[in-house]
Amino acid sequence: MPRRWVTLLPVLILLPPSETKSDGGDGSPLDLDALSLPALTPLRQKLADALVDLSADAEASSIALGLGPTQADEIERNAAVWTSSTTPALSRYTGVLYDALDAKSFTKAGRARAASRLWIGSALFGAVRAYDAIPTYRLSGGSKIPGFGTLRSHWKPELSDAIESMSEGVVVDLRSGTYQQLGPVPGAITATVLTEKPDGSRSVVSHFNKHHKGLLARALTLTTAEPRDVKGLAKVATKAGLRVEVASPTELIVLTE
Repeated sequence: MPRRWVTLLPVLILLPPSETKSDGGDGSPLDLDALSLPALTPLRQKLADALVDLSADAEASSIALGLGPTQADEIERNAAVWTSSTTPALSRYTGVLYDALDAKSFTKAGRARAASRLWIGSALFGAVRAYDAIPTYRLSGGSKIPGFGTLRSHWKPELSDAIESMSEGVVVDLRSGTYQQLGPVPGAITATVLTEKPDGSRSVVSHFNKHHKGLLARALTLTTAEPRDVKGLAKVATKAGLRVEVASPTELIVLTE
């Protein structure tokens, strides 16, 4: 009987963006044609132009973006979306999750896996690959640009279709609910972080949620395995030192104490 070869399916990991972003960069100004998911270029163009136009009105920008009186620099960043320097998305986004991911420590092989597996959701760009070059900006998934409609209506269904077109196997969606709504991925595996108390009771983690999702993303990015289902993901996470349980075919629970 001839041997049957099994094709291992790749993993696509969707990370949430962050409000905090690094400044600067040594890349050329934003080139939408150079970003992944080119089908989204018209939507990106329209939204970027609207964001720049909005920046001309400081008061309207502050209201739309939920900014305080000390955050005028965020408006200036938006005004320069087309002209400021860029840097890879994985370096642009900062904060708790990205600290735990610790992309700076990736080896050459790790960076190659990140380039293949890691995507980041974005209110401005929909979704970008880890090393797509983007400028700094301020726009949240729940922001409402005057006269533009909701970002959810702007991105659906094109974002979902674009992400699915890049998926050949397991999709791990670690985005927050707001960003999942911009481009839902049917059948994607999500992760829920729970704290287990000494009495065995469990509660949803808030403060350390992003930290543990960052650790999970790191494990799934750097593994040489190619998990094909939630059980395979759990095996990788456990090997990396995380305590996990399979809740369903589309949900992985990460436990903390």
